[in-house]
Amino acid sequence: MPLITCPNCQHQFEPTDIMREEIKREANLKAAQWKKEKEEEFRQKELSFNQALQLQKETAEKQLLQQQQHLEAERKKLALEMEAQIRRQLAGDFENKLGMLERMNTENEAKLKAARQKELEYLEQQQRLIDKENQIDLEIQRKLLEARINIEQQIRQQEVDKYSLKDTEYQMQLRELQKQLEDQKKMAEEMRRKAEQGSMQLQGEVQELALEELLRSAFPYDTIREVGKGVKGADCMQVVRNKFGQECGCIIYESKRTHAFSADWIDKLKADMRSQGADLAILVTQRMPKDMERFGEKDGVWICSFAEVKALAYVLREGIIKMSGALKSQDNKGDKMQLLYNYLTSNEFNEQWNAIREGFLSMRNSIQRERDSMEKMWKAREKQLEKVLLNVAHFKGSIEGIAGQEFNLNLLEDSYDTDG
Repeated sequence: MPLITCPNCQHQFEPTDIMREEIKREANLKAAQWKKEKEEEFRQKELSFNQALQLQKETAEKQLLQQQQHLEAERKKLALEMEAQIRRQLAGDFENKLGMLERMNTENEAKLKAARQKELEYLEQQQRLIDKENQIDLEIQRKLLEARINIEQQIRQQEVDKYSLKDTEYQMQLRELQKQLEDQKKMAEEMRRKAEQGSMQLQGEVQELALEELLRSAFPYDTIREVGKGVKGADCMQVVRNKFGQECGCIIYESKRTHAFSADWIDKLKADMRSQGADLAILVTQRMPKDMERFGEKDGVWICSFAEVKALAYVLREGIIKMSGALKSQDNKGDKMQLLYNYLTSNEFNEQWNAIREGFLSMRNSIQRERDSMEKMWKAREKQLEKVLLNVAHFKGSIEGIAGQEFNLNLLEDSYDTDG
């Protein structure tokens, strides 16, 4: 058993049970006292902490209340500013639209005035042309009347003087006057015929140029050849080519713009077709034969109007291309069949077909992936659009709650209703 040393006299002795109990009791009392003190100290600290926490909580609640009041004031201020800005913007838009409508109205009135002025000038010019034509006709009639009066006066003078002249001289003068009158009539008829012939020739040349331009624009891969003036043959020639640029045949065109149809045109065009080695001939005429109301074939020549020539040329051209392809396919038919069989059973054809099939499958899969991606994107955009429309509805309700039904803010309409 360990010895206990006295702290005062340094005497060592063995502890007894009484002493041990006493020491233990004192230790327990000290421990209980220390525990009580620590518990009291902990309660004091807890009370101080709760008081500090309550004070901090009250301070935070006051600060939060102040911040909420400040935010509410800011929100009201922002709402007032937004309301004022929207009112200014809507008023500015309305003024801009009104100004734009006024400018458009002014421009339209100016354009209408200019159009009316042009129409008036055109009518005045047309009236001047009519007056000029009437003046020319009146001048011709006046000159004819004067010539007739002069001739009648000369005849009357001859009748007055016939008794003083010999009968032969009278007959000569009378015949001379008749000859002059007939010459004047022939001269007037010749001038009228030349004028009509020049007009018909000009109209024919205009239709020829229009026909060539129509063929060049409708068939850019074909060769359109113009036949010069004074050269025997049709007006123009169309060399038909297929998509590979190979010549398949030839079509010749004859253009007529007269008031009467002549059967000699068909014989002349057939002769031109034989001389130029053409496959087909088309006669474009203003006046159809009596037995034809619309385009058709007559004595080996196709006859149509200018409005029907494009469709007719397209059909005949396709026929020439198919006929040429059929004739070329008959050349060396047996050898071609053997070569085609050998090629279809070769490894080269098999590899090319597999490459085409792989490319097709890759393209189809790529298209399907793109379709799936686009549908996914469309769904996402639909959701975004619904969200935008929902926010716009809330925004529209707020604006209408402030400004009433005065403004139309519907996104689904094409334009604003400026009438209210």
